[in-house]
Amino acid sequence: RTDIELHTYGPDLPAVFDGVKLAAVAAILYVIVRCLNLKSPTTPPQIVYQDTPLSRYVLKSCPTLTREYIPPLLWGKSGHLQTALYGKMGRVNTPTPCGVRKFIPMPDGATATFDLFEPGKSHSTEDDITMVICPGIGNHSGQNYIRTFVDYSQRNGYRCAVLNHLGALPNVELTSPRMFTYGCTWEFGAMVGYIRRSFPQTQLVVVGFSLGGNIVCKFLGENRSNQDGVLCCISICQGYSALRAQETFLQWDQCRRLYNFVLADKMKKLILAHSMASSRIDAADLNRLLTATSLMQIDDTIMRKFHSHSSLREYYEKESCVHYIHKVHVPLLLINSMDDPLVHHSLLAVPHTLAEKLPNVVFALTQHGGHMGFFEGAVLFPEPLSWMDKVIVEYSDSICHWRKHSCSSRTSSTST
Repeated sequence: RTDIELHTYGPDLPAVFDGVKLAAVAAILYVIVRCLNLKSPTTPPQIVYQDTPLSRYVLKSCPTLTREYIPPLLWGKSGHLQTALYGKMGRVNTPTPCGVRKFIPMPDGATATFDLFEPGKSHSTEDDITMVICPGIGNHSGQNYIRTFVDYSQRNGYRCAVLNHLGALPNVELTSPRMFTYGCTWEFGAMVGYIRRSFPQTQLVVVGFSLGGNIVCKFLGENRSNQDGVLCCISICQGYSALRAQETFLQWDQCRRLYNFVLADKMKKLILAHSMASSRIDAADLNRLLTATSLMQIDDTIMRKFHSHSSLREYYEKESCVHYIHKVHVPLLLINSMDDPLVHHSLLAVPHTLAEKLPNVVFALTQHGGHMGFFEGAVLFPEPLSWMDKVIVEYSDSICHWRKHSCSSRTSSTST
């Protein structure tokens, strides 16, 4: 009887197993399609701006900004993969521009450093133009994305000055018990001052990446004189409000809590790598630092005390550009991505509102790009230059030519 039953149902078993395999493959494909966001359409960035002669000229002169952004087909629509690849790989075929390191003593005993790269050719306007660049959290001029961008800018006629965040350079010890913070503009201001003194005829293009975007916008808004000689400012993938950003960083949505843990671990290593910074930490704070699992815990234990802020809330409020950015009067381009896993979509209300209210602000929001990724490419391999690199240089070129044309028109009318 048992043999008969086996003989009866046995031939059906391979079909059952085939069905299970097919279902498993279908499930895996479904997960891949969902995770890689393959069904998401590619679109041009959403541009928010006021209709002015300058904004019309800029949008006409920047084809990369207004055309469809096409990320690599197989993985480029995933904000997580764009972000992870930027963090791990930076850029492909990264060039190594040759620069000179400058050291600037600060009033409190700290030493600011930046790297200066001369242009590879004359700018298309024939003017002397310097890009003053502020990298992302814990970054410096040696980062792959910075090196690629500097090389591209040099080849388009820009001198580049890249700030090395205080404490970020490996094997360069601090000279005071203080590191960079979310919104301290002292070192960036010192670099800008050096450039102005060394190149009195130069005009400035201000560029900030991620945390650097917060610093440059805060710097320009802190004092009207900081905008002297500045042609424009470009901010990429910043969060605008440190308080709100850190609140969202505690959420598991889009794995932000995991990113928070990774960045916190990076910050711990940076702090502990510098004996000058860690020497001022008492035993209780050191223990809290070692057990911290979020940036908020590190900020409360260590970072806010560098500038004697009485509370974490005060530290975040005073270091956020959201309270200064409306005072920036030069042309301002703000770029963010909808699938940036580090910047919650609620934070994008700040640049959206600014662009609606202020004639000098253009806000570009891409559908894809992740955090500082913006890779372009056909199927698998990205191009050496990212969409972000091209947009920054195109926008800067358009502003430079607009100013050149405006100055020429004013000179002609005065002479007549």
